[in-house]
Amino acid sequence: MKTRLTEMFDIELPIMLAGMGGVSYSDLVAAVSDAGGIGTFGAAPMSTELLVSEMARVRTLTNKPFGVDLLTASPDSIARNIQAIIDGGASIYVAGLGVPREIIDELHSHNILVGSMCGKVRHATAAVASGCDFVVAQGTEAGGHTGTVATMALVPQVVDAVKGKVPVVAAGGIFDGRGLVAALALGADGVWIGTKFIATNEAHTGTGYKQKMLEMAEDDTVISKAYTGKTCRVARTEWTQHFDEHPEELQGFPAQAIATIQAGIDHLGVGPDVILDTNKAFMAIGQAVGAIDEIKPARQVVAEIMDEARRTLERLADLK
Repeated sequence: MKTRLTEMFDIELPIMLAGMGGVSYSDLVAAVSDAGGIGTFGAAPMSTELLVSEMARVRTLTNKPFGVDLLTASPDSIARNIQAIIDGGASIYVAGLGVPREIIDELHSHNILVGSMCGKVRHATAAVASGCDFVVAQGTEAGGHTGTVATMALVPQVVDAVKGKVPVVAAGGIFDGRGLVAALALGADGVWIGTKFIATNEAHTGTGYKQKMLEMAEDDTVISKAYTGKTCRVARTEWTQHFDEHPEELQGFPAQAIATIQAGIDHLGVGPDVILDTNKAFMAIGQAVGAIDEIKPARQVVAEIMDEARRTLERLADLK
């Protein structure tokens, strides 16, 4: 399936693995890239040393392109990791929580494409004006740091606003081939999928995270500042409930994130050797969770998305 996105990234399928902090590590990144999409590291909670070793490991698993996602709101993380990203052979860099204006030219000089996560139209136009090569229009349905505008409303408005200057990637609540086709119909050039890929064998999570997802309905998530101090869609827990009832105790970013770590419930990146207290743990999960009832290999997830997308396109072609 060829789109502007697949041509820009030199990939086969318009599917991007969301750069989920603590989840998108080398096994998952390599699996999605090798299946024809593009895997993106969630590097925000990683040390530079870990990121370097994880990128090196991807290169032992696949020769396909991959990317790295960092939070612009954490300038220290960007400063210490930017050279590692360049040296590690990443093809794309995706910025969350802001436009990475200071590093776009440097990345471009090393043939690294730059994208920006956008929850509002003005975020997308600012990213394009700053030189970003693509934008991800992320609706509020998405897990993790997210805004307040829904995917169905946001994507076509972003498409119209950028006026074809760059490819637009749709994100938020997309979990299957029907969502991919819908995104393309709205004018997007591909999809950015997170929650569905958490429920895979390769996803790097503490024990209990994936199992919790299998028990959740579509309305078991909540947008809360309880874990990081910024609006974040997560599993509803005792921790989020506490801050719903005591909003005066909330701190801003990054103080609230530090408080979460100090409380021992931020387990991003710990892996399967750690058993999570899922009544309190920080688990970024989107509204697509209600459609997930099985843990599968990531390659199978990609294949099923594409198979369903093709069936959906055939069904639509038969409409009179």
